[in-house]
Amino acid sequence: MMFCGIFDGHGPWGHFVAKKVREWMPSSLLCHWQETLAQTSLDPDIDLESDKKHQRFNMWKHSYIKTCAAVDQELEQHRKIDTFHSGTTASTIVRQGEFIFVANVGDSRAVLAATSDDGDLVPVQLTVDFKPNLPEECERILQCKGRVFCLEDEPRVHRIWLPDEESPGLAMSRAFGDYCIKDFGLISVPEVTQRHITSKDQFVVLATDGVWDVISNQEAVQIVSSTADRAKAAKRLVESAAHAWKRKRKGIAMDDISAICLFLQSSPHTQEISHVSTPK
Repeated sequence: MMFCGIFDGHGPWGHFVAKKVREWMPSSLLCHWQETLAQTSLDPDIDLESDKKHQRFNMWKHSYIKTCAAVDQELEQHRKIDTFHSGTTASTIVRQGEFIFVANVGDSRAVLAATSDDGDLVPVQLTVDFKPNLPEECERILQCKGRVFCLEDEPRVHRIWLPDEESPGLAMSRAFGDYCIKDFGLISVPEVTQRHITSKDQFVVLATDGVWDVISNQEAVQIVSSTADRAKAAKRLVESAAHAWKRKRKGIAMDDISAICLFLQSSPHTQEISHVSTPK
């Protein structure tokens, strides 16, 4: 099995929150998966052989949900990190044999590059960018007495706000930490999906919104696929995003930019994962 993830912190302590979630999640996920596997194998009502694919997915989904809840609770109790006004996203992938399991909390994104019938590489977005204006997300926030609106100088950026304060103005609807808004619609529940890998599936790009704000899914796939050395693919994507920020967003501070490229088809003398981060 293989685990990889992108964790994009925000707020005054965001960097520390992201590092803690990155540190805790793999071991916690493995522990919960092993517990779920043991419970499932002992349950006489479950026939593992009859519907292996369905059972495998349910086990990972259950494990991810328990892990995210445990990690978020652990963060809340951490005495040395202020998680009241700081938090992080988490977009992660587990590869197990011919399957990948994708779990997403926040607005980082996973995009698969697949070969079409015409032989072209096409992007397939594997995750949802959890923004506050998505209908289901907005409905939950409003039911919890939170508010969703844009600032005048950012008419396209929907943010989540406390009922009676112009705070915190978080531009995502799911995150770890951010306890100031957790009772008002923000959640850390992951969306979990699976995909059966075929020979047409080439690689997955995991990246923070700092990449996707200025690079399209198609452009990302093109940049990675045209990089001869797999080990340098993520670096080239991050550099391209940094240049695009300077070109398209003059005068605006560059967002955190991090990317991972997970290559799904083995190639001799090359590595399976390429990753790099560029600080603000």
